[in-house]
Amino acid sequence: MITVTEATANAGALKRLSGQGVSIWLDDLSRPRIESGNLAELVATRNVVGVTTNPSIFQAAIGSGAGYEEQLADLAVRGVTVDEAVRMMTTADVRAAADVLRPVYEATGGRDGRVSIEVDPRLAHDTRATVAEARQLAWLVDRPNVMIKIPATRAGLPAIMEVIGAGISVNVTLIFSLERYREVMDAYLAGLEKAQAAGLDLAAIHSVASFFVSRVDAEIDKRLALLGTPEALVLKGRAALANARLAYEAYEQVFAGPRWQALGGARANRQRPLWASTGVKDPAYKDTLYVDELVAPGTVNTMPEATLNAVADHGDVLGDTVTGGYAQARADLAAVERLGIAYDEVVRQLEDEGVAKFEVAWQELLDAVTKSLNSKGVDAE
Repeated sequence: MITVTEATANAGALKRLSGQGVSIWLDDLSRPRIESGNLAELVATRNVVGVTTNPSIFQAAIGSGAGYEEQLADLAVRGVTVDEAVRMMTTADVRAAADVLRPVYEATGGRDGRVSIEVDPRLAHDTRATVAEARQLAWLVDRPNVMIKIPATRAGLPAIMEVIGAGISVNVTLIFSLERYREVMDAYLAGLEKAQAAGLDLAAIHSVASFFVSRVDAEIDKRLALLGTPEALVLKGRAALANARLAYEAYEQVFAGPRWQALGGARANRQRPLWASTGVKDPAYKDTLYVDELVAPGTVNTMPEATLNAVADHGDVLGDTVTGGYAQARADLAAVERLGIAYDEVVRQLEDEGVAKFEVAWQELLDAVTKSLNSKGVDAE
């Protein structure tokens, strides 16, 4: 965790990034970060205007127990189930973070100042349960600047429509493919139309679509390395950026169409693309690659703290690095396909792995909390 002094130094690149229309969100949350004032400092000094969480982040934060001892003791005395205990702790953290970011929310008319919390990843393939969980999380957090994260699985698409239609703001997560991204935008528009038919204020509904970046390179680069030819190796590190840039092109197309025009005229908000998984996984690449090369207006970049620090220190933010690159992006993905690496197979695998990883992290969190509750003399069911 960075110090206040470190936070005030060398933040020029972050200011330039914000100036280019990119909202900087922090991809991390913990109770010590909130209670120490660190989150507030990042908002004040590093242009952070939002927070995203996921099961892995909560597993890391709560799994150690640090900062959660008093609440765990109270929950143990009450004899709650482990599922209830985890939700009470995670929603408490999100509520507190939302309060820290409330001034940003007010100043931006609800566009930023957002804190995201994900539905139980075990429900990723159950539409009805996802909708019910989303409603419950919105009720538990009880803050206007919360966003409920719903994975972009096949079952998640109708859930996104229903939850948006109920007037709840949504962060759609685990998007890897261009086809699925278009389906996500369609679900969002359908949800807005449902909300409009119900007489809800569309201006109060916000959404982001979390398009994952570094995991695409990690998988495709691995396959390129196995091929080992000069034609394959020259394409390493290019597929993820190409994929993301073409996603932005799709965003521009959808939100310039007649269906959107009708909703925009009713004060609806665009569903902004959010670049997720922006921490570089290959040490051979510049650690700010997925920030420097994905600068475009009306986007969000959610960064782990290490990436945020790297951008502040040596980010190369010079302007829009997305909208002029569509032709090259198509050429890069086509070149990968010609080498026998099937795009559809890769993105389908990444979605399956993404859901599975979050399920594992959630189970590890449940196991850690179960152990803590049992150590206090309570049999956590």
